[in-house]
Amino acid sequence: MDGNGRWARGRGLPRIEGHRRGKEAVRAVVETARRLGIPYLSLYAFSTENWNRPREEVKGLMSLLRRYLATELRKMMRNQIRLLAIGNLKRLPRAVQEALRRNMEATRDNTGMTVILAVS
Repeated sequence: MDGNGRWARGRGLPRIEGHRRGKEAVRAVVETARRLGIPYLSLYAFSTENWNRPREEVKGLMSLLRRYLATELRKMMRNQIRLLAIGNLKRLPRAVQEALRRNMEATRDNTGMTVILAVS
C-alpha cells in the first residue's frame, strides 16, 4: 500500500485522494485473495516512518482508516473475514484504536480468511 500519494500527485490530485482510492485496491486484493483460498493476508497499512508525514496528512490517513473499518465490517462478517492488527497500536488515535478493537472483537470467530493490518 505504497505510492498512493505519488499516484495522486502525478494526476494533479491532493495526496489524500490517492489514499482514498487506495482503499479500492485493498478491497480488490482482499476479495481476490479470499477467492483464491489464501488463508492469511498481511497488509502494511501505516509504517512508523509515516508518522513523519505532515500532520494533516496523518490526520487524514487516520480518519480514512477509521471510516474504512466502519464501512467494511458488514462485508467482513458476510465473507467470514477475521481482522487482526499488529504494531504499536497505542500510538494510534483513540478512535482508531477503538475501531480496530471493535472490528477484531466482532470478527474473532470468522473462519474464512484472516486479514492482518500492520500499523505503526
